[in-house]
Amino acid sequence: MSTVELFSDPGNGNLGSGKHNPIRITDAAMITALGDNLQETWRQILRGVTAVRPVSRFPVDNYSSRLAACIEDLKPSGGRSMTHALVDRLFGDMGPVPPDAFLITATTKAGIDNLELLCRGYPAHAQDILLSSIPDMISEKLGMRTGGINISASCASSTVALARGAGMIAQRKTEAVLVCCVDLVTEFIFSGFSALKALSPIPCQPFDRDRQGLSVGEGAAALLLMSEERAKREDRPPLGTIQGWGMANDASHITAPAKSGRGLVQAISQALRMAQKQPEEITAINAHGTGTIYNDLMELTAFRQIFGERKIPIYSVKGAVGHCLGAAGGIEAALGLKTLSAQLIPPTAGLVTPMEEAIGRVSSESVTISGDTLLTTNSGFGGINAALVLVS
Repeated sequence: MSTVELFSDPGNGNLGSGKHNPIRITDAAMITALGDNLQETWRQILRGVTAVRPVSRFPVDNYSSRLAACIEDLKPSGGRSMTHALVDRLFGDMGPVPPDAFLITATTKAGIDNLELLCRGYPAHAQDILLSSIPDMISEKLGMRTGGINISASCASSTVALARGAGMIAQRKTEAVLVCCVDLVTEFIFSGFSALKALSPIPCQPFDRDRQGLSVGEGAAALLLMSEERAKREDRPPLGTIQGWGMANDASHITAPAKSGRGLVQAISQALRMAQKQPEEITAINAHGTGTIYNDLMELTAFRQIFGERKIPIYSVKGAVGHCLGAAGGIEAALGLKTLSAQLIPPTAGLVTPMEEAIGRVSSESVTISGDTLLTTNSGFGGINAALVLVS
């Protein structure tokens, strides 16, 4: 199959093929069920460890799975959502954030754990349920001058947020943007995926022939974006750069992706066009890789349209940290920077027998690479697809 034409109209209001300075990522932090910081999470992922284990936070006997990747010691306090405790721990491993940075947050359900408490008659802060509570909380904690905005674009939320932040800097609307993403494992979310029959009864197996569904996870990530000039002025060496981004909607189904992968193909094409990269310049791909039947097949179908028969290395971290919903893209972008700096593709946890389309592309072992450009993609309910081109 031939590669697609990359230089069509991007159609999403971004910068098209116009030249822009690379957007610097000058700091990154995260917390997942595998580790309290980026380095520990990365170390555990390289070991092939999974954080998907039996759920003890709420009863699961009536659901289609009993497993999730929960941060075991995460607890609510004083009637506040667990998002507060999660964010408090997140910024302990991050350098100073400029108070004039524009704040963009990403979450699908914010403090939905408080809705559960209120419905059961327990005292809880109702405002934590609102999506706007996340930017309000973070701006107050960090003493930022703006309240910020929240992106809720299903499981592509934080990838879209990173694209939005990069676009603002590229268009010189601001010099610095803090992107912060957070989502929780709650019974509300767990029951919803169970009702959709999307949960795997065993830890999820991205790109495996016998995959049975996803494993939900929770976590948070923060990435500080800066213009090249601002980063140099403040002597902040970059961890990497965002050179291109793209977004598209396949307009196919409320929960299922288009089997042709057309939305993801369009998003990737836009990202490559903006980055002025050809497919052969991409070193590796961090895939959405949920472990569901249709998502994994759709992604490999889309990648084949872009990259032809090339055996480009592909990996997913969701077998290790679970599917962190709106926080997935931010977590994966930060881990993507580690992939490039270490020149090492992490193993895809849960992979036993690769599906036919994944043979020679996805591995259960770490793979050494040689290159400086990573494509990272995410897709979500409603047909949303987003892609970033990261360069070390």
